[in-house]
Amino acid sequence: MELKNKLKKTLRNSVRLKIEGKADLKIGATRFGGKPDLPDGFEWCRYEGERCGEVIKNHPLSFIAQFNLEEISKYDTDNLLPKKGLLSFFYDVDTMKQGFDPKDTGCAKVFYFEEISKLKTTDFPSDLSEEFQFPPIGIQAKSEDSYQDYPDFLLQRDKLLECWDDYDRAAKGLKINTPNNSSKLLGWADIIQDNMTVECELVSRGYYLGGSRENVTPRDRQEAEQSSAKEWLLLFQLDTVKSDDFELMFGDCGRIYYYIRKEDLAAERFDRVWLIMQCC
Repeated sequence: MELKNKLKKTLRNSVRLKIEGKADLKIGATRFGGKPDLPDGFEWCRYEGERCGEVIKNHPLSFIAQFNLEEISKYDTDNLLPKKGLLSFFYDVDTMKQGFDPKDTGCAKVFYFEEISKLKTTDFPSDLSEEFQFPPIGIQAKSEDSYQDYPDFLLQRDKLLECWDDYDRAAKGLKINTPNNSSKLLGWADIIQDNMTVECELVSRGYYLGGSRENVTPRDRQEAEQSSAKEWLLLFQLDTVKSDDFELMFGDCGRIYYYIRKEDLAAERFDRVWLIMQCC
């Protein structure tokens, strides 16, 4: 019962997303894929980094999804997002960087456009392969309770006493049921591998986390473990998208997660997001 009460205290609101069906193509509508609605003079976001030792320059990102915040705000009961405008997500699906390297900066971008009336449907850049131009698909949203997943819950707790079986019983007591295909805005991440808030914090401090973490100083590790779950919030989680003969999968049945610091979300600094990709 004590563990169940601790888990209950982690409650946050999330906006559960169902990605299917016909998309609304009007300017500023919420949808996955299709051509994005952007302001005049928008410079298409591009990634410059590395892939398997190869230098990548001027590589166009794929448009992932856009959300009409006036529509979404009625499901955002924690009042974290702006109440109007458009939030647009991009990611380099070709290189599919995983976010454990500071050099992955720029592989994902989020833009906030306050005035939808100033936007127009924009063509893809000529050098973006058709393979990475996605069909428009509808998105339905609803408000949903969200609790810490096991790896997040273990931060700052005694791992010897609070084992998986204890957590599982507590989660079942709260009727926590994560769907196999899980996309959402806000709330807690549905984790495939391990906690990501510590990773966000350490990578932001310049650490490469592609191997062991022996290079992380004890002080930085401790500070990240103590504060990252409070400072870093899930902004958007996207699972595999399927529609007719189209499928977008991240690695082996994976997900991408856009994280943002709480203070940056409050200040509408969506340019400071960090993306992590996890897969099985």
